[in-house]
Amino acid sequence: MKIAVEGCMHGELDNVYATLLHIQEVEKIKVDLLICCGDFQAIRNERDLESLNVPAKYRHMNTFHKYYSGEKAAPIPTIFIGGNHEASNYMWELYYGGWAAPQIYFLGMAGVVKFGNVRIGGISGIYNRHDYYSGHYEKLPYNEKDIRSIYHVREFDFYKLMQLEEPIDIFMSHDWPLGITSCGDLQNLLRRKPFFEQEIREGILGNRAAAELLDKLKPFHWFSAHLHCKFSALVQHGENGSVTKFLALDKCLPGRNFLQIVDIPSEMGPYELQYDEEWLAITRKFNPAFPRTRYRANFGDAKLDIQDCRHFVRNKLQMRGGKPFEFVRSAPCYNPGQPVSKRFPFGVGHCRNPQTEALLQLLELQYVLDDSSIMKEPSPFPARGSLDFRSEDIPIDDVEEDEDEVDEET
Repeated sequence: MKIAVEGCMHGELDNVYATLLHIQEVEKIKVDLLICCGDFQAIRNERDLESLNVPAKYRHMNTFHKYYSGEKAAPIPTIFIGGNHEASNYMWELYYGGWAAPQIYFLGMAGVVKFGNVRIGGISGIYNRHDYYSGHYEKLPYNEKDIRSIYHVREFDFYKLMQLEEPIDIFMSHDWPLGITSCGDLQNLLRRKPFFEQEIREGILGNRAAAELLDKLKPFHWFSAHLHCKFSALVQHGENGSVTKFLALDKCLPGRNFLQIVDIPSEMGPYELQYDEEWLAITRKFNPAFPRTRYRANFGDAKLDIQDCRHFVRNKLQMRGGKPFEFVRSAPCYNPGQPVSKRFPFGVGHCRNPQTEALLQLLELQYVLDDSSIMKEPSPFPARGSLDFRSEDIPIDDVEEDEDEVDEET
């Protein structure tokens, strides 16, 4: 199976798909799947731009809306995770994963799926120690603080991923696992990105929770983005253990290393996307502990036996089949010729996506994403020192670089 890996999309679907089609034609190959490591920017309309945390000069519709409306069709099946520049309102609708557009699948805030017999997992967002132990407390309309905190990864989602026991072929995170730079050509990286040195020396460049997950899951491949440069590494798990091949890629700009095609051992096609039985069982077990306040999740609320959940899910999938529920539009399409007020007459609020509702009904779970009893008490795990929510409290934020900058990579 040939899988194209893309770094930060930033809404440039037309350019990435055109590049892949050109590669297929020139190299006489067929790309079976595209995976994107975040900052996908699935912007459906102007309202979604209000939930996108980027400087004003980067707040553009770009090209995803064409695929959402049906004006264009994705030529290659696509799976993506979220980063820190997303339409967070839309990603929240699809918290458990789902089709963001036909042929374009969002893996969820955390998730695992199968493409053919290749098992793909991922976590959306970036690490911020101030919010890691909080619940998912943000609600629409996002204020200046919440529009930044909503994409910070949470312990609850990592904890679920840590329950996985079956092998993972590919895992994706937006930011890099902490410490990954020691497993590759660090000197070459610092020649290109010298401002990384201080954060690496202080042990804060990367996602601490992702590093723990990497050590637990030991996937064959781990792909990331976020820092806008290409970097590869080999992670040896134990003296004679398996090896994880790590690769981070750049953002979609001319002359940048934003795309790479890898060969993954697999059965012969045709390939299709399927739910993952183990992951749905974990989802069923832990959904009762879903933390919809500022407080840390109480995992003691997850009282169902995991083997009973596994048996339940297996029976459901045998009856229904394993394909994800079909794409359904849940918001108006972009139409620059129509006044925004006519397309959004009821203001800003949470939308229950039919795909999410159908999945929860299948698993016989309560819908918790729009819980009205959200509490605003301070977190029981307060941050040390002050936090300025006007900027990301991470070592290297995914700041946009000058569009005319030429990377040193060849």
